[in-house]
Amino acid sequence: MQNAISLRRPITTDICLAIRRLPMASWGLICAWTAVLIYAASNSIVALLVDIGEANPVDQGRNAITYMNLLLLGSLLSVIPMVFLFRRDWTRANIARLTRRDWRMLTLSAFLSSALTPGLFFYALAHTSVTNVVLVSRIEPPLFLLAAWLVLNERVCRRTMTAGLIALTGAVVMIGSRDGGGVGALGTGEWATVAATLSYVASTLVTRVSLRDIPLGIFSIYRTVVGAAIYFVLVSALYGPQVFRDILSPLLWQWIWLYAGVVIVLGQLAWNMALKHARASELSLATSFSPLAAILIAMVLLGETAGPGLIPGAALIVLAIAIGNGLFSRQRTALIDHGVATNDRERHTPFAWSPQSHVRPQWAQLIPPPSHPTASQLAESRHGAPTGAYPPWTLSTAPPRLPWSRPALGG
Repeated sequence: MQNAISLRRPITTDICLAIRRLPMASWGLICAWTAVLIYAASNSIVALLVDIGEANPVDQGRNAITYMNLLLLGSLLSVIPMVFLFRRDWTRANIARLTRRDWRMLTLSAFLSSALTPGLFFYALAHTSVTNVVLVSRIEPPLFLLAAWLVLNERVCRRTMTAGLIALTGAVVMIGSRDGGGVGALGTGEWATVAATLSYVASTLVTRVSLRDIPLGIFSIYRTVVGAAIYFVLVSALYGPQVFRDILSPLLWQWIWLYAGVVIVLGQLAWNMALKHARASELSLATSFSPLAAILIAMVLLGETAGPGLIPGAALIVLAIAIGNGLFSRQRTALIDHGVATNDRERHTPFAWSPQSHVRPQWAQLIPPPSHPTASQLAESRHGAPTGAYPPWTLSTAPPRLPWSRPALGG
């Protein structure tokens, strides 16, 4: 008996061996859900960090961990992993290919997506709850589809629009059922969320219309760096540069590195692995649950309550997820009945699962993708949304927001 016990492998060894035997498709699925949960938690973590700063004031009772400091410092730190991910895009040939108009539109995109939009979302977080930010941001999916129809002449998929409207109805039910609330009682934070959502839609349209051939690495790094600079100038002009005087505070750096390691680095690595190995339907399903995950995480970490409308509102959002993912589609049912798994027919390649894929003609889908992803592919996949629960500085690598489910910055 003792010999048998001595020869038995440690449990950790068995676990490691089991993990190593997992197929890459399973790794992709695990990474997709890991990334979605990390990003869904990001706004709650930001709010929690601000509370930690308030509980540990620095000189003269100031809070060093403010939303402004977190946004600016987080944006700058996010450039570090981007340099490693996209360094090959920064070649002389790629840079020389850009025209003056490209640089102007890149700067406009940087202002909208990396300065105005995240600034408004963080302002919203400072004046309302994470749950409210997630719920109000549900207006984005139908708004984006409507804008794409009006500006880009894209055909609107009825199923997608229906799912987006049902999810929005679920959000309205939750907001309207809260104590002392109601749709007519929207405050400063909620209206800031609306403005941030409109800014995000505008930035996406700018990207799709004017930045179609910009390499993703140039687009992401330039947008982040220039956006951070614009944000610093705007905030300094409005409130004075003294609002950033604690940006070198040891307390801020102690917590920003923890947050950067989990949300920015681990989140980006997990999402990139998911993009590489997960299937389109798996990514779609995982990101669809981001709003609900963001609300539940806010309830656990921050003690927020969604009110009596949580169950009926969540039920409507789950229904929207089912409709948006085609679970009630006759064609999908027919494929499964004939022994064809839909997931096996849609092996994922980056950006192939764009919610606007139905707009592209079949001949266009046969054209091989460029050697490097472009900014327009980023916009078409809507790969990285700021609202709800994504930190605004992860816009280039955050999970894609599908029309029926807005991933939570708070959602």
